[in-house]
Amino acid sequence: MRAVSLWLRRKHQLPLALAFRRFSTSNSKVKIFDRELKRTQRDRAAWLTPSHDPLLHTVAQNLLDRLQDCKKTFPTALCLGGSLQPITRSLSAPPGGVEKLIVMDASYDMLQACKNAHHNATVETHFLVADEEFLPIKESSVDLVVSCLGLHWTNDLPGAMIQSRLALKPDGLFLAAILGGETLKELRIACTLAQMEREGGISPRVSPLAQVRDAGNLLTRAGFTLPGVDVDEYVVKYESALELIEHLRAMGETNALYQMNNILKRDTALATAAIYDSMFSAEDGTVPATFQVIYMTGWREHPSQQKAKRRGSATISFNDIQKQFGSQN
Repeated sequence: MRAVSLWLRRKHQLPLALAFRRFSTSNSKVKIFDRELKRTQRDRAAWLTPSHDPLLHTVAQNLLDRLQDCKKTFPTALCLGGSLQPITRSLSAPPGGVEKLIVMDASYDMLQACKNAHHNATVETHFLVADEEFLPIKESSVDLVVSCLGLHWTNDLPGAMIQSRLALKPDGLFLAAILGGETLKELRIACTLAQMEREGGISPRVSPLAQVRDAGNLLTRAGFTLPGVDVDEYVVKYESALELIEHLRAMGETNALYQMNNILKRDTALATAAIYDSMFSAEDGTVPATFQVIYMTGWREHPSQQKAKRRGSATISFNDIQKQFGSQN
């Protein structure tokens, strides 16, 4: 478990070329999240997010660290929504092996902010306004797809991952970080107790998120080979629950459920903050918030990749192994 301090505000701007295209939002049959509301939230977050947020930076760096284990390079990369600036900043920095970078988001304002923050990058960069649920990317056209804290807002996560796989060239790599089910567990508890106390019932205030046990199945279902999943938990300390809410707004991570009561009563909000403080406050007066991040890696199939041996092809049995090691005791 890692402790991450609150974000620091620092201006850091670098320009890049801009090539915008507009696409309509996806017409997914599954309606869990309001994609138009999420786009609006990301428009707002574009002006609230500081240039360096320690939580977003840490998650982005831990995700891209997985590239260090790869011996191959990825000339053409696609960055999907979520935490764009830390990812594009790292992929644009030499010597990363990336020659062409496509940055995609449903929010025009978020892309504009990302463009304004990267003026000195040497990588050919294109910015694309589009929805992760409907990728306007030619099949087998990119070597790397990276999504940092964005895909957990898609209505059809397996479908979005399948489209990412199809966009990859054979032996292309998919890297993604999504928030897991233990994220904001403190806020969930406080909000539930406050609603039961003040309103006599519960309405969803924190979005449903994928569980760790589901991540491997998602990769397999999407058709990726050599799937890999691991999890980190980051604990961020805030001065109050209200400061946590402001941080969530700045990250574009506030609730976007398709069916929810948009009006949160003032007394319920104040009760939530009071319960949060009384149940979880530390000795120094701060309150913690847990962010569980699930990291996923997968490859598009290629003949050069390692494959599992066919059933029955083993040349030694488990009984023989047991006898061999047992005889040494």
